[in-house]
Parts: sequence; C-alpha cells; structure tokens
Amino acid sequence: MIREKQQSRYEIIDLTGPQGNAHYLMGRAIELSKSLGYDSDSILKDMKSGDYDNLIKVFDKHFGSFVVLER
Repeated sequence: MIREKQQSRYEIIDLTGPQGNAHYLMGRAIELSKSLGYDSDSILKDMKSGDYDNLIKVFDKHFGSFVVLER
C-alpha cells in the first residue's frame, strides 16, 4: 500500500537524533515560549535545575500539547 504523507498537528522531536540535545531543546523552548506568550526565563531555569531527564520532563510539561518527544 502506498499512501500520501499525513500532516501531524504536532511537531516531533527525536531525542535520539541531533534535535535531542539539551541546547537544541532549550533553544526550541525559548522560541515556543515567545510564540505562546510564556515566561521563557522561568521555564529555562526549571529546565536547567536538574539532569537531562528533568530537562525533558519540564519541556514536555510546558510544550507537550504542541510537541511530541520520541525516544
């Protein structure tokens, strides 16, 4: 079966690829915060307050309605 690509309403970030590094995720958090009117400073502070797993959890908490993180 061949089908056309389907448009997802979510952005998908593959955490095992180049977009999965902490710097990319923090940069994306800043961009999303600005576009959504969120306080990026407090979100970044929370993302940096722990290890990589914490960073992912905080990102998902704030942007999980718009972005799907895949492992």
